[in-house]
Amino acid sequence: MTVNYQFPYGFVPPVRESFPQQFTPPHPPSGQNPYLYTEQSYIENILRLNRGKIATVYMNFEGSQWGSKIFKGELLEAGKDHIVLRDTQTNVYYLLLTIYLSYVAFDEEIDYEYPFS
Repeated sequence: MTVNYQFPYGFVPPVRESFPQQFTPPHPPSGQNPYLYTEQSYIENILRLNRGKIATVYMNFEGSQWGSKIFKGELLEAGKDHIVLRDTQTNVYYLLLTIYLSYVAFDEEIDYEYPFS
């Protein structure tokens, strides 16, 4: 007997008669470069626009020994699930998970719009 590890217990998914149409992105307005990557207004994209600025990051570690904590320093990087911050007074680097993020405050005006959008 041959064991099919891809489809255990004899399950075979149904075969589609036709494939769905592929998504075609809308055309950019005339005069704009269609090859520029346009970012959306997600927190990590907004934070990336403000790299190098001093940020106060408020985190809430609910149900843990730390409770709520505040981190202040230079915003170095931001990703989908993390923020990299450097405390300018102690030169300590923090990798903060955005799952615990409550909000971020800046001492100066923040950049919100992309220069190429």
